[in-house]
Amino acid sequence: MKNGNRQDQAQRSSGILCHISSLPSQYGIGDFGDGAYQFVDFLVATKQRYWQILPLNPTSIIMGNSPYASISAFAGNPLFISPNRLVSDGFLLSSEIVWTREFGKDDVDYENVAEYKQHITKAAFTKFQSKILSQKIYQEFEKFDKENSDWLDDYSLFATLKEEFQGVVWSQWPCKISSRETRILDSYREKLREKILCEKFSQYLFFKQWDDLKEYCRSNDILIIGDISIYVSYDGCDVWVNPEIFNLSKDLQPKFVAGVPPDYFSATGQLWGNPVYDWAQLKKSDYKWWLKRLEQNLKISHCLRLDHFRGFVGFWEVPFGDATAVGGHWKKAPAEDFFSKILKRFPEIKIIAEDLGVMTDQVRAIMAKYQFPGMKLLLFAFDGQPSKNPYIPHNVTTNSIMYTGTHDNNTVRGWFEKDARQEDRERVCRYFGREIASSDITWEFIRLAMMSVSNTCIFPLQDVLNLGAEGRMNTPATVGKNWRWRFQSQQLSNDSKSRLSEFTYLYGRA
Repeated sequence: MKNGNRQDQAQRSSGILCHISSLPSQYGIGDFGDGAYQFVDFLVATKQRYWQILPLNPTSIIMGNSPYASISAFAGNPLFISPNRLVSDGFLLSSEIVWTREFGKDDVDYENVAEYKQHITKAAFTKFQSKILSQKIYQEFEKFDKENSDWLDDYSLFATLKEEFQGVVWSQWPCKISSRETRILDSYREKLREKILCEKFSQYLFFKQWDDLKEYCRSNDILIIGDISIYVSYDGCDVWVNPEIFNLSKDLQPKFVAGVPPDYFSATGQLWGNPVYDWAQLKKSDYKWWLKRLEQNLKISHCLRLDHFRGFVGFWEVPFGDATAVGGHWKKAPAEDFFSKILKRFPEIKIIAEDLGVMTDQVRAIMAKYQFPGMKLLLFAFDGQPSKNPYIPHNVTTNSIMYTGTHDNNTVRGWFEKDARQEDRERVCRYFGREIASSDITWEFIRLAMMSVSNTCIFPLQDVLNLGAEGRMNTPATVGKNWRWRFQSQQLSNDSKSRLSEFTYLYGRA
């Protein structure tokens, strides 16, 4: 990566992709506690430079626990608040974070965790309300509330109203609330004042703990790669507060929704359902909302991956109500003007373009103009003719990020054992010049990525642990077991540490 990070990302380096939810913890989900700090220590011990995470925004069981489907593009996920840190930071006693039900250990126990985290957050808030905590905490909260009021006030009200109206979609709330009539909103702010304050307090706890963890990363020379989904959920605070920047009808329903057209993988395309942006309106406002969103994410991360980068250049919009994406059409977005404004506002911003799939010449031109590195997946490198494949190491350029896979793919071993066709496996072996056993394929892929000319390599932790299909994080277009994968501390074996360290040093990425 060269744009804002010209020095950092011109150097050869590597890192690991592991979401917070996957970290070790005794409370049913990874959090900002000891497991996170120990993972940073693992990155340092193995000479890594980057820790890539998924979006940290609130998730919900209704939306499938996906970090890419949130009620806010600005708020943090309270499920990541560490109970142990609440104790060490003086919010609660050890006896107050005990939970009567056992948590699942093998994967994320979302249902149990959501209830538990809400319980301890409210317990800490009760103490906060009682004025028995240290004076420093009240000063910190007041500062946080003031500095984040431009999004926090609306988010805390939205989240509280969402509970007040029993989870109903915001456009079905009483019309004076869905249309944000000032007098009515003020009356609800007063009526629900304590619950709104509790939501703010929860966000304060989240960002307090995250800032401490981020500082620990900085002090150990670890950079965090964050992730921004291009679209937001219709049933979220961002659309409720800013309906003018989305393509909505007068009754606040989407005119069009996002997706991708029919292709090799799907005869009917993909219908995502998110409202699309009114880019003309965004341009008139000098992209104010997007600049605020990026500013917020730059407080969280050092580098940003922009998901579905193609949509910033041209996007597929489908009439609202269509059952498939077949009836959609392409629309242009003002990419050059948009990214010029971003780089003017944030000249040192570090952006990774998620450019997987079929890209147009216009997309490639934008990436080249602003020197945004793209993603090169080894899992895609052996489909077709390796000599011409754009993901194969001998065809990539230095300004790129080489991945073995991502959160949306099977693990390398899982792919080789279950998903790869016989001809794919044969191409792999021909490329390496020998037969490779499934037990060895992951580390051969990691070695190949490390050897490449790509300035940066990123490996899902599941690959470093040499896991099979059981380690998959997400299978797109499915529901059920997604976003639940976790690992235990003992899985970070000495063998994994030594091999990763050796490769990192050997191929000049230390």
